[in-house]
Parts: sequence; C-alpha cells; structure tokens
Amino acid sequence: MRKLKRFLLVILVLILAFAGYVQIVNRNSTNMTRRQKVLKAVYPAWMWITRLTGTNTKTMENKNTEPLISFYTLKGELISGSVFDFTQLIGKKVLLVNTASDCGYTDQYEQLQQLQERYKNRLVVVGFPANDFKEQEKGTNEEIAQFCKVNYGVRFPLMAKSIVLKNEKQNPVFQWLTDSAKNGWNKQQPSWNFSKYLVNEQGALTNYFDPSVSPLSEQILSAIEK
Repeated sequence: MRKLKRFLLVILVLILAFAGYVQIVNRNSTNMTRRQKVLKAVYPAWMWITRLTGTNTKTMENKNTEPLISFYTLKGELISGSVFDFTQLIGKKVLLVNTASDCGYTDQYEQLQQLQERYKNRLVVVGFPANDFKEQEKGTNEEIAQFCKVNYGVRFPLMAKSIVLKNEKQNPVFQWLTDSAKNGWNKQQPSWNFSKYLVNEQGALTNYFDPSVSPLSEQILSAIEK
C-alpha cells in the first residue's frame, strides 16, 4: 500500500509539473483550446520521436524535369476571399504547405513565419489550411486567420480552406503539385498536415518534404539556398 501511495504521489507531481509547463509555454497564447495548448507544449518531443522512428520524414528531389503545365498559370483564393495570382511569385522560390490548427505539427506555423522572414527577398511561404487528416482543421476561414495571426504571428499568405488530397474537389494548386502530367515528375500527395513542396524561381517543382522535416531543417535551408 505504501508503494502504491508513493507511485500515485509521483504521478500527481508529474501531472502538476506538466500542467505548469503547458501554462508557461502558452503564456502568450490566445483563444487556444486545451488540445491546442498541449500540442504546442509537446511539439519538441513529438518532432524528436518522429525523427527517431522515421515517421513522416520522407524527402524527394527533382533536379532536371521541367513542368508540363506552368506553375504560373495557377490562381487561388486567399483566406480573405481575394484572388491570388501566382504570376506575382515569378523570380522567387515558393514553399507550399498544407496546414491545420489541431495537429501535432501545428507549431510549425511559427517556424514557417521565421523562414519567411529569413528569406523574405527570395522566398514566399504559402499556407493551405485543410481538414483532410483526422478533421484537424474544423475552423472557418476567419477563425483560422485569427488563430494563426494571434498565436503564431503568421504574415505569409494563407489560402482559403480547401481539400489537398486527390478527389474531384482537390485544390487546383495541389492538383498541380501531385500530378506528374502537370508538374513533370511528382505524384506524392501530402502524407499528413504540414507536408511541404518547394518550387524554384523558374516555376519548377524541385522538392517534397514530409511533415517531420522542420521548416528550419538543414534539408529545407539547403534547398532554398541552391
């Protein structure tokens, strides 16, 4: 009985310590759910575990193939409702990422913004909120925009919520990214939220990165700096 009491006391202390850690990590968070706060707190551990186990760590690179349909023919709807013409991206690298607010990778919003600021003269990050994986993006466009701005300081373009996986309603940008008959080589769909596709200054799709590849990883930084 005494051992059981000690065990329960240790568990209680650990729970209280973790609860305190969650509160410290989220001291500047606004209107986050309890789940979102916990996910933000455990993000470093989550990334460590996924890299250790090799989960969602796939990368792909294309060095030579040119797109069969120009990337710059694409247009999209911003989260504000206005039209975003991809011709304004000519001459810059573009990192396209499907995002979600209730995912273990959601804290990458902050790193994506840091990446945008680091390469502001040569890179544009574009986010595509989607509810395709375990319904981890249930919010409206207005709720998503507010969540990203207030909690992660997101200022890079966010598109209107859409579908990124292949079906008849798939976002046209992701149709291009996942169809080799359009981009020239790649058929890889997003494996989960925060999959990343890099397009170069000439509009060629050059890289795919799985969610566990951090936006600030050496793989992505090296690809941008090429």
